[in-house]
Amino acid sequence: MMIEVSSNPSTVTSARPSRDGATHQAPSVGTYGRVAAWLSKRVEVALAQMDLTLPQYRVLGVLAEESAAASALADRLAVRPPSMSALIDGLVTRGLVDRRQEDADRRRNTLRLTDEGTRIVQEADRAVDDCLTSIAGCLPSKDESMALRALELWGDALTTFHQARKPGAA
Repeated sequence: MMIEVSSNPSTVTSARPSRDGATHQAPSVGTYGRVAAWLSKRVEVALAQMDLTLPQYRVLGVLAEESAAASALADRLAVRPPSMSALIDGLVTRGLVDRRQEDADRRRNTLRLTDEGTRIVQEADRAVDDCLTSIAGCLPSKDESMALRALELWGDALTTFHQARKPGAA
């Protein structure tokens, strides 16, 4: 990795090779990780309007796609099972998530969004999308659409990454 440092110490640009051998410039404000963390904080602020934390939003987002067992949620979200239990307990207490025993295995509970949980996650999705499109709106028009498309691509990459890590995946 090649790093260039300008006279401004907060501006670091690094050239990073990708799998295809092409070189991509890292963000001028630091590392990809710092930019992702900065965006994450803006998402947290948007979620505060619904009295949701980022981990709660992540759980609700997965449950909006499908019902799941707590162990599967913990694995998908890379959270330790005890932490996941505490998160779920809070969401159940708020009436956003419902636990149901599975008929086939009465020891196993399946988690589903309640109607209120569905409403809250939809509201949270709008708030987060509004926040991110507002930030992207500070870019020139062409770059704005590219930045938003990049988020979609990151979603695709994360889905593929998750699928590849599932037990039994080829």
